[in-house]
Amino acid sequence: MERIGVGFSGGMSPQDIVECVKVAEELGYESAWVAEGHGGDQFSLLTACAVATEKIKLGTSITSVFVRTAPTIAMAAASVDYFSDGRFILGMGTSHKVQVEPEHGLEFTRPVQRLRECVDVVRGILRDSDVNYTGEIYNIDHFDLWFEPLRKEIPIYVAAVFPKMLEVCGEISQGAILTWCTLDHAATAARHVAIGAHNAGRSPDDVEVTSLLPCAVSDNREESRDLMRQPIASYAGRFPRYRRLMVDAGFPDELEQVKIAWQSGNTQEALNLVPGALIDKIGLVGTVDEVREKLSEYRKAGITLPIVSPRFIGDGAKEQALKIIRACAPSQ
Repeated sequence: MERIGVGFSGGMSPQDIVECVKVAEELGYESAWVAEGHGGDQFSLLTACAVATEKIKLGTSITSVFVRTAPTIAMAAASVDYFSDGRFILGMGTSHKVQVEPEHGLEFTRPVQRLRECVDVVRGILRDSDVNYTGEIYNIDHFDLWFEPLRKEIPIYVAAVFPKMLEVCGEISQGAILTWCTLDHAATAARHVAIGAHNAGRSPDDVEVTSLLPCAVSDNREESRDLMRQPIASYAGRFPRYRRLMVDAGFPDELEQVKIAWQSGNTQEALNLVPGALIDKIGLVGTVDEVREKLSEYRKAGITLPIVSPRFIGDGAKEQALKIIRACAPSQ
């Protein structure tokens, strides 16, 4: 059976997400992932998913090392792992300066070092139930966990976009989490993950390369493209890291105009300025057959676990998500 996951970034009610995860499990999806931006507490959502399902793996994509402390992350991870009977995957990342500072009121400094130390502390708490840690960011004096984790080693995946962090993934994690990924970037990312693994004396085969793949399915290709315009314009307008990734796909002038329109509050203009060719490159769009063929191409490019990612908000979001889940379900 083909390996595939599904990821949710908000836009639906918590109950709708749980119901979608139940359908994904019935259809043979390997894993379901929940982000945390403005869409609800991901650990609460995943706990609800855990008690409503039996076998699908459940992961965070991702939890921020800035807005939660390492002990808080460790406790939450151990709790979801307990309720899921060992099905949890902890996806961690640095998030973005434009979220951490204005939205949470925290200073975004030394993200790579913070991530490294946070992973160390979380692993120490899960493994030993007690940790003392002295680092450049974290200084923890005797944090002890007051219950025995179901697993002392929960898989930790790390979000990455560019070479430095991709190599960190290969060095310290069990998996890399990509997003807004072209086929060319997928292949390049897989190579950098392998470099990081080799540098740490590890086998690249021990590091999963996953990617959240934003998706829209329709019998009308233009309609599926239009469904992707809002999430692309939003990410290009708000997040410099993802805008740079899209620029690298070959659309610098167009994306500059999208950014200007979005940041000026001209949302519809920003959507109209998103090039159709960019949508085709960084998304799964088109008919069911076209989307499934593109999934195969991502697997060949080095994505060991593609994660289809509905990015809809408002009325009809659940229906669109279920349409994607059914369209991309693994072949039996």
